[in-house]
Amino acid sequence: MKYIMSIDQGTTSSRAVIFDRSAEVAAVAQREFTQIYPEPGYVEHDPDEIFSTQLEVCRDAMLNAGAEASDIAAIGITNQRETTIVWDRQTGRPIYNAIVWQCRRTAPLCRELEERGLGDKIREKTGLLIDPYFSAGKLKWILDNVDGARERAERGELLFGTVDCWLMWKLSGGRAHVTDYSNASRTMLFNIHTLDWDDELLEIFGVPRCMLPKAVDSSGVICETAPEIFGRSIPIAGCAGDQQAALFGQRCFENGDVKNTYGTGAFLLMNTGSEPASSESGLLTTIAWGIGGRTTYALEGSVFIAGAVVKWLRDEMELIETAADTEWLAKSVPDNGGVYLVPAFVGLGAPYWDSEARGTITGLTRGSGRRHIVRAALESIAYQTCDVLAAMEKDAGRLGTVKADGGASANNFLMQFQSDVAARTVVRPHNVETTALGACLLAGLGCGFFGDIAELGRLGGAPETFTPQMSEEHRTELLRGWHDAVKRTFSTSGE
Repeated sequence: MKYIMSIDQGTTSSRAVIFDRSAEVAAVAQREFTQIYPEPGYVEHDPDEIFSTQLEVCRDAMLNAGAEASDIAAIGITNQRETTIVWDRQTGRPIYNAIVWQCRRTAPLCRELEERGLGDKIREKTGLLIDPYFSAGKLKWILDNVDGARERAERGELLFGTVDCWLMWKLSGGRAHVTDYSNASRTMLFNIHTLDWDDELLEIFGVPRCMLPKAVDSSGVICETAPEIFGRSIPIAGCAGDQQAALFGQRCFENGDVKNTYGTGAFLLMNTGSEPASSESGLLTTIAWGIGGRTTYALEGSVFIAGAVVKWLRDEMELIETAADTEWLAKSVPDNGGVYLVPAFVGLGAPYWDSEARGTITGLTRGSGRRHIVRAALESIAYQTCDVLAAMEKDAGRLGTVKADGGASANNFLMQFQSDVAARTVVRPHNVETTALGACLLAGLGCGFFGDIAELGRLGGAPETFTPQMSEEHRTELLRGWHDAVKRTFSTSGE
């Protein structure tokens, strides 16, 4: 067999990437799908559209590569995390739209849990802070707000899953209700120490255990596609949430290795080895992956809006026609002109964790224009990353090189500015498709397509390096302006 096919199901698009035995891209297909905003702060997707677009791009990618199902050794899945889907066990029909990780509707529930003093307990078991970001509150909302949902769930008629689980259930023809440890660890229902759903947390959120999928290793044959999907069964042999997959795709196999993915959000992860590391600086402790019965953990800082700010510039503000326009527009002015854009459209993630903060633009003058706002939007991605890097250094000591990936990492202005304002080397890999690559490597390892971890480390071409060029005085001045702008976004509870 010639290929591994990666399913890369993201927040704004479904993608499929086919890799050859050298882990080089043989074909790609991508399709955007509908973003649903029923109320301010609410974000939803249609689960059936997620699956239909994902199936279409898988078939398109195979066609583009000239590949039959018999050429595909295995499928690896990587996905937007925390997004919550509930469906009927018998019919397979979702009972409500998928509630997306960005959605903030459960902020009141999160405040209530904090007021009940449950923060330490939940963090101890899950490694997570109480926040609308995670799946548990979304699942409780569906059970509480969809007519008859709780009663049906308690009778065993409904299933819950994150997007990976939904895709595997659909691809297997309803035979597999399963997730991997990395995705399970993002639900706020999973004990990352015992590697099982936690009965006390299930009781807190009112979730029947019978709804939950089986949690397994991230690499190894998990299930098979139904024969009618692609013409013959293909094993699904790898699965990980998008950020953990990117960590694996960047070959961050050693304790202390760090990557940042510039996608819809920006997610900085550090491999912490076989033991979970706690944070005192607003970072999350999460499962990176499970392989061969051994679990690897990571520290994570989550920025909710990174590349999504570029989409906002294009779709809502209509300041650009394509994402590529941001680079030349940002370079066309010497600096930001004192303008800072804080894209707290869905609250602030690490290290602030203020779910009710909202976006703002500061420093506008009569001379401020489109180019300054576009540049400020790009700069905001780098500033937010700096905040997470500073928090991670408080927990883990001085960090070295940052491995960058994700769609926005293709922007040379952003990568150089990131290196400048963070005062550290940034390395962009030969193949920035590291999320899809991580799913490929996990699946290839899981089905024997690739030999071992050492072989994985040898795959791929030479990276590109960005080194700091900015004076420390200028860097300090810029960061001071950024932090002043961030303070202006805080809600009362975030001050």
